[in-house]
Amino acid sequence: MKIVQSWDDGVIDDVRLTALLRRYRATATFNLNPGLHHPQRTFSWRYGDKEVWRLGRDELTTVYAGFEIANHSLTHPFLADLSPADLVREVRESRLILQDWFVQPVRGFCYPFGGLNAVVKDAVRAAGHCYARTVSELELIFPPVDPLEFGVHCRFADPQFWSRYQSVRAVNGVFFFWGHSYELINEAMWVDLEDKIARISADSATEWVNLETLFSE
Repeated sequence: MKIVQSWDDGVIDDVRLTALLRRYRATATFNLNPGLHHPQRTFSWRYGDKEVWRLGRDELTTVYAGFEIANHSLTHPFLADLSPADLVREVRESRLILQDWFVQPVRGFCYPFGGLNAVVKDAVRAAGHCYARTVSELELIFPPVDPLEFGVHCRFADPQFWSRYQSVRAVNGVFFFWGHSYELINEAMWVDLEDKIARISADSATEWVNLETLFSE
């Protein structure tokens, strides 16, 4: 069974998350908005009682070294509401910036707020992406009917995480979970996530892979 995971928004909790993933040699895709990263860390919003800060531009390549980078648009708008010119800018320019920053191909896209329509999909395709992730939860995610509407199984903290994992394992499929590291609001959640990553890595029937790999075979 192949395992893929995807994390959004480029926040400071990713520093701890990437260290955890490296410890277990787990691959992951990080979806970033280059237009929202300033030279230094910046406060962005509150998640309940927690302040959410974005990483500084100058630390991105160090934090995400060795991980797959995907495009999450330039500034995280609801893409279906944009003019044609703004849509192209949000989708195409962000991909070019990320490729320049990380010196690696950026072929994946993640729809901000999960919002998409036919026009948005056309723009994502025209900008050179080979897949685009949604937030739609499906029982069978791979192969997708449309690579630009690639669904997920669940979020990382879903109570049904292990039952969904075992269902996919039984058919030797692809298991895909996602989230935002700012959602890890206490140590118990970090311990639970580490347990998941460790158990998956120790499972001889599983293989961590990058999302892009699924669409290049």
